Amino acid sequence: MQIGLLLFPALTQLDLTGPYEVFARLPGADVHLVWKTLEPVHCDRGMAILPSTTFAEAPQFDVICVPGGPGQIALMEDRETLDFLRRQAGRAKWITSVCTGALVLGAAGLLEGYRATTHWASHEQLAAFGAIPVRERWVIDRNRASGGGVTAGIDFALALVARMAGETAAKAIQLGIEYDPAPPFQAGSPEGAGAEIVAQLRSAMAAMLEKRRQATEAAARNLAEMRRAERR
Repeated sequence: MQIGLLLFPALTQLDLTGPYEVFARLPGADVHLVWKTLEPVHCDRGMAILPSTTFAEAPQFDVICVPGGPGQIALMEDRETLDFLRRQAGRAKWITSVCTGALVLGAAGLLEGYRATTHWASHEQLAAFGAIPVRERWVIDRNRASGGGVTAGIDFALALVARMAGETAAKAIQLGIEYDPAPPFQAGSPEGAGAEIVAQLRSAMAAMLEKRRQATEAAARNLAEMRRAERR
């Protein structure tokens, strides 16, 4: 099984490395980190990660996964990346995302009519691409699978492995990574964190969220224009 995770500048590394850790433990799976070049890619918090293949050299993936992070904003209008995802999606068995990677899939026209989720702070933007927003930790709709924000990538990957290889395989991986969350606070969702902390975080994220909203609107216009051109 060929599994490809998109690696791009200013992504959130745990969006990528959480599901990578799960997929890499799936017997018989080859997991690739794919980008335009093989140069080191720096994540939003500074970590550098090496791609293992390029768009030009990548095999056809059975699973294509797009993580999120601030760098997702630039990808929304990156024709080379969107075209690569469309080509892969044409033959992939599973088309997937973590966090705001769902908005990149949306910009590529790959979520129209599908239930999907993403990070809580950008959840409503999914509808701009014809997706059906669902507030769940992970969502599987036919051959589309999406995880919520950051740490949800582990849950999403385990759920997907269960679909691909059975629950026993997924449970064995979960045990192997000792994924048994017991957070010190119940603040991992807006409902649990409470209004004051939500407002504080939204304020801190305001500039980035506005850039994301503008990018989503522009990408939705581009997608609509592409669809009109296809119908001519």
